[in-house]
Amino acid sequence: MLALGIVFLTESMRNRFWSKFYKIVPGLFVAYMLPAILTTTGLISPEWESISENNTVVKHSSSVYYMASRYLLPAALVLMTLSIDLKAVFNLGWKALIMFFTGTLGIVIGGPIAILLISTFSPETVGGIGPDAVWRGLSTLAGSWIGGGANQTAMLEIYGYNQAKYGAMVFVDIVVANIWMAVILIGIGKRNRINKWLKADTSSIEALKEKVSTFSEKVKRNPSLTDIMIICAIAFGTVSVAHLSANYLAPFFDGIVANIKSPTTRNVFTFLGSKFFWMISIATLIAIALSGTKAKNYEGAGASKFGSVFIYILVATIGMKMDLTLIFDNVYLIAIGVVWMSIHALLLIVVAKLIKAPYFFLAVGSQANVGGAASAPIVASAFHPSLATVGVLLAVFGYAVGTIAAIACTILMELAAVS
Repeated sequence: MLALGIVFLTESMRNRFWSKFYKIVPGLFVAYMLPAILTTTGLISPEWESISENNTVVKHSSSVYYMASRYLLPAALVLMTLSIDLKAVFNLGWKALIMFFTGTLGIVIGGPIAILLISTFSPETVGGIGPDAVWRGLSTLAGSWIGGGANQTAMLEIYGYNQAKYGAMVFVDIVVANIWMAVILIGIGKRNRINKWLKADTSSIEALKEKVSTFSEKVKRNPSLTDIMIICAIAFGTVSVAHLSANYLAPFFDGIVANIKSPTTRNVFTFLGSKFFWMISIATLIAIALSGTKAKNYEGAGASKFGSVFIYILVATIGMKMDLTLIFDNVYLIAIGVVWMSIHALLLIVVAKLIKAPYFFLAVGSQANVGGAASAPIVASAFHPSLATVGVLLAVFGYAVGTIAAIACTILMELAAVS
């Protein structure tokens, strides 16, 4: 919170240096990188060890990110969705879906191309046989970058990668996905220039933002303590219902999926056993339902601003997990991830240019794949709080297609690795 306070304080200063700085580097990016620098320098740590009374080493892990992603994220989604106009969201049109599927295709073809390129000068990086085959490990990246954690776990089970080496793949996932998210956040600060180059039609996005802003101004009032307490009650009451429901629905569907005879079909629907999937989905559905009631008037008391606070805390906790020095460990494996993500990005840029899609669709379409429900709303809300729902809807869609697309990607990676 101190780091975030410094970011907002310096961004609000009428100082020539800071004005120029934040014109180049968006505040959201600084909020992401500053905790990463604190972790890299060792001032804070996501993990640490201590000695117990009987002289044994006890490992500890910070639960700050878990708290932010499981409690503050759904609360933010509720508060940002209260004033949403669902009809206006659907009026954003087909370009949002085109960019989402383009992002998916970029991951599917990016993996095998990356293997082919890296194998030309470092064949041992993409080698291995049996459970140690690198393509099996990379299948978990495909699952993560198209769907999310549940899809990633499904790919680990399907292809049986050596779990002793799985940590390296998780590491590549974190480093490359976070670098790409940082690039997207920088692009948000230059979105007008990018949209001009893309010749994008942003009218539907601006219409949605204008509609929400007009409504917000109409119901705007100085919030009382009662308003603030009711806003918190709406947010965390919904979160509690979402968690309670997820605790029942996830095991229920996990049992159904476990009884599916076909291993391939079973793993395609693994995401239905994820508590995180149900928690995000239910919180969003409740919020959409509330947007049709008088609860939406709490936007005038600053509901979406509270949501933005929670989103910024989540961004900071994601940055806290990033040790920048780890980028230089296992350089060639990182190189596969970087080439892979570059192909994903290049394809998105080409298609956005062809169909004249706004940068918003490019950024959110990518993060709905690569970042999933934890990152897509962050990127979407950076454009405008009212757009967070678009990120969630696309990310939930990513869960559904994640494993199928990841299997297709893995088949191509296996062919590339043995060629």
